[in-house]
Amino acid sequence: MRNAAAIAPEAPRALPRAGARLAAGVARIDPRIWQIATLSTLLVLGVAVLRFDLDPLGPPLILASALAVQAIACRSLGLAFDPLSPTITALSLSLLLRADALWPLAAAAALAIGSKFVARIDGRHLFNPANIALVSLPLCYEGAWISPGQWGSTGLLAVALAGVGAIVAGRAARLDTTLAFLCAFAAATFARAFWLGDPMAIPLHQLQSGALLVFAFFMISDPATTPRVRPMRILHASAVALLGFALQTLWVSNAGPILALVLLAPLVPLLNRLAPSHAPNRASSHADRRPA
Repeated sequence: MRNAAAIAPEAPRALPRAGARLAAGVARIDPRIWQIATLSTLLVLGVAVLRFDLDPLGPPLILASALAVQAIACRSLGLAFDPLSPTITALSLSLLLRADALWPLAAAAALAIGSKFVARIDGRHLFNPANIALVSLPLCYEGAWISPGQWGSTGLLAVALAGVGAIVAGRAARLDTTLAFLCAFAAATFARAFWLGDPMAIPLHQLQSGALLVFAFFMISDPATTPRVRPMRILHASAVALLGFALQTLWVSNAGPILALVLLAPLVPLLNRLAPSHAPNRASSHADRRPA
C-alpha cells in the first residue's frame, strides 16, 4: 500500500511532460506547413462559403506551373527541390489573382517562381514571388486583375483570419512586421477619416478586409524579403503601409499595399546594410538561409 500511495501522486506529472513533448514537436514543424494549411483553408472557405468567382481549374494549374518552374530551376542550379515555397506562392495567387483565361494564371506562377532565381541581391531574392506576379501580370495583360474585394468586410472573418495569421507570422519570426504594417495602415486610415470628418464606422469598415489581412500575414511577412533586424523591419513595414495607403487613396484601389511592397522592395538590401552589426535572432537567421 505504501508503494501505491507513493506512486499515485506522480501520475499527474505525466500530463505536463506529455504537453511539453507535444509543444516541442509542434515547434519543430516547418512554419511553412502551417502557412500552407492556413492558405488552403482560406481557399476552400472562399470557394465553398464565400463563392469566389474563379475557374476551378485555376488553382491546380497555378500550383502545377509553380512546382514545374521550381523543379526546373533547382535541377539547373543543382539545388534540392523544395515544394513548400512554390506551394505557398501558388495558394496566394489563387486567392488574389483573377484572369479571363487560364494561361495568364500559369504565366503568373512561372513569373513568380522564376523571379526568385533571377532577381537576387546579397544571396536573397529581391521580391516576394506572389507580390511581383500580382503587380506584373495586370500591367502586361489587360485581362488580368487583383481581386481583393471578394472577401467582403465581415468582421468575424477578419478576426478569425487575423488570429490564424498571427500564429503563422509568429512562427515565422515576422510578427513584428505584420503588426507594424497594420498599426501604420490603421493609423493613416483613422487619421484621414478624422481629417474628413467621417464617422468611425467608415475606417472600421475599410480595415475589416480579408484581403488586407492576407497581405499583412502572408505576404509582407515573408522572412526572405524582409529586413534581417527588427528595427529595420518595423521601418520597412511602416513605409509600405503609408505608401500603400497613399496609393490606395489616390487610385481608389484596394491594391495599394501590394504595389507599395514591390516599389519598396529595393529598400530591403539597403536597410540590411545599414542595420547594426549584431547578428539577427536564430529564427530570422534560419529563415534567411533557407534555399529558394
